[in-house]
Amino acid sequence: MGKNADRPIIVTGGASGIGLAIVKRLLAEGYPVAVFDLNCAGLQSLGDNDLLHPFVVDITEYEDVAGAIAKFETNAGPVYGLVNNAGWDSAKLFVKTEIDFWRKVIEINLYGPLNVTHLALKRMAELGRGRVISIASDAGRVGSSGEAVYSAAKGGIIALMKTLAREHARQDITFNSICPGPTDTPLFAAIDKSGRLNERLQRAIPMRRLGRPEDYPGLVAFFLSDDASFITGQTISVSGGLTMSG
Repeated sequence: MGKNADRPIIVTGGASGIGLAIVKRLLAEGYPVAVFDLNCAGLQSLGDNDLLHPFVVDITEYEDVAGAIAKFETNAGPVYGLVNNAGWDSAKLFVKTEIDFWRKVIEINLYGPLNVTHLALKRMAELGRGRVISIASDAGRVGSSGEAVYSAAKGGIIALMKTLAREHARQDITFNSICPGPTDTPLFAAIDKSGRLNERLQRAIPMRRLGRPEDYPGLVAFFLSDDASFITGQTISVSGGLTMSG
């Protein structure tokens, strides 16, 4: 039994990209990890692991999330941490989008985290402990051409984390946002099929490369640790210097 065995963590969208890298790191640090994803095929790369609890869950469906959390807690104990990582987008100028597209983007990127956070937070508040980390986006902090609705949803998540940080500051529950810049993931590849955007961004990013999924798990692990117990309501950009604040 490691030091994190009594700290079960939920990671949404953990079957690929940034989410999968986060899951690997947390398993290595001894956390019991539930992965909520509609496609768990990517988890096969992790092999057999007693700490891994995969669930096929649509996070936009409140009752589906409630059922999965109940099963996870039966197997691993009360949820200690949540990593809101799942997300989706397709690059389009706002004037060329339609309402059905808005709904899909907002349901996945805003309503999904609202559902999971609402349910997980209830137990954290009862126990008086917890950590919530949302993988937002620099699009929600500084904007991003072609991602108006996605930016709005991610900006909403950043505001949600700050508000909950205030509401639960005396319960030893912290809320922080990590904002990736452009990152080499399957989602980015689907948006940039020609590769031209990748080339332009590499020239614009001071560190001259896109982010990699492995650039983010260390910060997630830090926010989950006791070392970060006095840090809450913060928004951290991880973008190779493309965006800076302060």
